[in-house]
Amino acid sequence: MSTYVYGITAGSHPALPEGLGGVGDPAMPVRVLKEGDLAAVVSDAPEGLRPKRRELLAHQNVLAEAGAGGCVLPMRFGSVAPEDSAVTGVLAERAEHYKERLRALDGKVEYNVKATHIEEAVLHHVMAGSPELRALAEANRKAGGGSYEQKLQLGEMVAAAVKAQEAEDAGVVQQALEPLAAAVGLGPESTGWLANVSFLVARDSAARFAEAVDELRQAHPHLDVRLNGPLPPYSFVEPGPSEPAETITGE
Repeated sequence: MSTYVYGITAGSHPALPEGLGGVGDPAMPVRVLKEGDLAAVVSDAPEGLRPKRRELLAHQNVLAEAGAGGCVLPMRFGSVAPEDSAVTGVLAERAEHYKERLRALDGKVEYNVKATHIEEAVLHHVMAGSPELRALAEANRKAGGGSYEQKLQLGEMVAAAVKAQEAEDAGVVQQALEPLAAAVGLGPESTGWLANVSFLVARDSAARFAEAVDELRQAHPHLDVRLNGPLPPYSFVEPGPSEPAETITGE
């Protein structure tokens, strides 16, 4: 049977709670594979595994239980190897990399910050900051709304100003929070977000980081800033170029 991998720990990591169950229905018993100074938290991989809510929560629960005893390098949901020996082979091949990552991530968690514009607020913001836009809008108003060409010109100028504001605000979000983080990872661009950034934060700095996010919201009321965390440091495991992707695959 294939082997489902939850995460990687030091070989000296405390034992997991007895009877801990993972993904699958019924839940597959979680076990530990050791290889040298490293260990992998695994279970048998159930047939037909899909990213349903129950399975995602089971994956997260195993990582939370393992993380309570020390640093864990989390694998993403759906990480499956053909067999146990393939997992221990990866641990042996990438031992130095994983040990370095365990040292670097010890005592740290990930926070993800996404930001987008509040439409009415950002329109007010760009109009307030541009005498040219205000003058053109006022001229159109006095002309009974303006001609089609004048309306089009104003609309294009406002759209360009909002686009420029998106780029500026993306930098503002990162610059405001980066000093409180040990590392920063940019997430994939997705429609609707002007910023999608993950921050690696020391656990004892988590409260200050959350306060900084609140301060960012207050200082920039045209931004909708969303904080998600603390999370396992998925964005900072950093698999190296020799990671055998064909050996452990993820969904």
